[in-house]
Amino acid sequence: MPHTYPLGATLTPDGTHFAIWSSTAEKIELCLFDNDTETARHTLIRGNEGIHHITLPGITAGQRYGFRAHGTYDPDHGLWFDPSKLLVDPYARELDRPFRHDVRLMRFGEDTADIVPKAILTPAAPINVTSPKFKPGGFVYEVAVRPFTMLHPDVPEEQRGTIAALAHPAIIAHLQKIGVDAIELMPITAWIDERHLPPLGLTNGWGYNPVAFMALDPRLCPGGITELRETVAKLHDAGIGTILDLVFNHTGESDRYGATLSMRGLDNLSYYRHLPDAPDVLVNDTGTGNMVACDHPVVQRLIIDTLRHFVSEAGIDGFRFDLAPVLGRTANAFVRDGGTLSAILADDVMTDRIMIAEPWDIGPGGYQLGNFPAPFLEWNDRARDDIRRYWRGDHGLTGTLASALAGSSEIFSRHGLTETRSVNFLAAHDGFTLMDLVSHQHKHNEANGEDNRDGHGENLSWNNGTEGATEDPNILDNRRRDVIALLSTLFASRGTVMLTAGDEGGRSQRGNNNAYCQDNAITWVDWAKLDPAIIAHTAFLARMRRRFPAFADTAFLTGADDVAWFSASGAAMTVEDWQRGDAATLTMVLAKPDRDSGRNVRVAVLFNRGHETVAADLPGNNWRTLAYAGTITRMELPPRSVSFALEA
Repeated sequence: MPHTYPLGATLTPDGTHFAIWSSTAEKIELCLFDNDTETARHTLIRGNEGIHHITLPGITAGQRYGFRAHGTYDPDHGLWFDPSKLLVDPYARELDRPFRHDVRLMRFGEDTADIVPKAILTPAAPINVTSPKFKPGGFVYEVAVRPFTMLHPDVPEEQRGTIAALAHPAIIAHLQKIGVDAIELMPITAWIDERHLPPLGLTNGWGYNPVAFMALDPRLCPGGITELRETVAKLHDAGIGTILDLVFNHTGESDRYGATLSMRGLDNLSYYRHLPDAPDVLVNDTGTGNMVACDHPVVQRLIIDTLRHFVSEAGIDGFRFDLAPVLGRTANAFVRDGGTLSAILADDVMTDRIMIAEPWDIGPGGYQLGNFPAPFLEWNDRARDDIRRYWRGDHGLTGTLASALAGSSEIFSRHGLTETRSVNFLAAHDGFTLMDLVSHQHKHNEANGEDNRDGHGENLSWNNGTEGATEDPNILDNRRRDVIALLSTLFASRGTVMLTAGDEGGRSQRGNNNAYCQDNAITWVDWAKLDPAIIAHTAFLARMRRRFPAFADTAFLTGADDVAWFSASGAAMTVEDWQRGDAATLTMVLAKPDRDSGRNVRVAVLFNRGHETVAADLPGNNWRTLAYAGTITRMELPPRSVSFALEA
């Protein structure tokens, strides 16, 4: 689309220029507000290519505004024009309040000016953007801002639950202690609760239901883009990058029974995808009621402009894209090398940013693991599930474990690439926490108000002898042991690794594997209850990855001179060894420099998933253990353990 007018509100020397796009609105009005009092209304001029615009003198920073769109109201034909609905500018950079659900948002002819957030006119403030702090192969730490900081004893109460809390010295000290390279912030842009939650007395605590793509949610970021910018700068000073988890695949306007808040009221047929020849039916490849038409030129521009905004005005290091196949969808299929995905990579502001895809949605052909264009990194749920199955005790998974440890080349080499783009993880915001994974065989989502029907039924989990909470010291010890083994496996895997906040200390959600609506003690990290032993082990693992580049390297292992695999006898693995269904041990030996000594070394990682101690031999006789607090002695592998050794 032509760029005759910049979209959104732009301060000029004499006032402000407003521009908004709609191809089908008959008229769009700009409404100016003093708090909730409408002080003026101006009809915009319809210009080229559907851009409605006006320049008003004397309008300065801090002015509140919204839009009303006139046209045909005919939902059966995909038309939702209703001038009683105040609409949020898709380019809004700051909002005066959070979104909240109200039945008036869904009813034709009922005015919503008193409940819909007003955009606040905010001047652009570009900064000197530096290269990303994070590099592929590093350690990503997934953070939900509010749950992560609400109970931290050192963070002032008035700051808890906000972006600013992440810059507190106590938070930064913890991140540095466990070796975090970048925090990945779960959605911080303005969202609305799903309409079924308020009657249940619940709220969306995760933010995966956005309305405004650029505007930060006032609950999390009351200081707006300035608060985010200052927090990112302090994290950068500590050597930690910031990645934003963004949701461009759907909005909180939901299905045809949802709210009219912004894009639906401006041009529903263009902003959202509908069934061919059925404009009343929204495509729902996201499972949330609607799907953004990311291949539309106007939507594509909004996405690119949003990314540029966060990089140029806050110094964001990169982005994680929720249900990312939607970004590559056309009306017919997923296209990996065109449209919005290519536009993101081609943009000059984004050329060095980190891009991470959640490579699945629920639409046709929605599972696209390994198919995103380089240099996109991808969440690797295949490795996640394979490692879970291995430690659960499933048979025949020794080779599968080795593949996951080596960067999943069978997945990420399929387009002729020589490096892994895998983001290896064992638990994320969706699903069980790492401790719940070894404490529950079944989900327990009763608190969500859906009779435990929501959330995944199969979690590849185990409970170590009893379901859920227990006082049995043996079971508690076994669970801690399993979590430590899982963490060790994760950090020994090649490529980027990701850990969800609190998993480094054994956080539990009481078996709830769909806790998005639990903005309470179920999801809040209880810092007083985190396990110091697990935290210490996580810190050890992060130091090990930084010391030995063999782990964080993204080049595929070839088996020539970079990796060798051994059985417990110290002999090279045979075909029969790989095929043994009940094999309990595996030894991986990597060859790479040691950053501490500056010389090439061999590092061994020894796995024992069995329930008995195993004596393991290594090739050669000159090995010493690498461990904190003496986890192994003379290569005696304790039950359910991962051990590390260095060739002296």
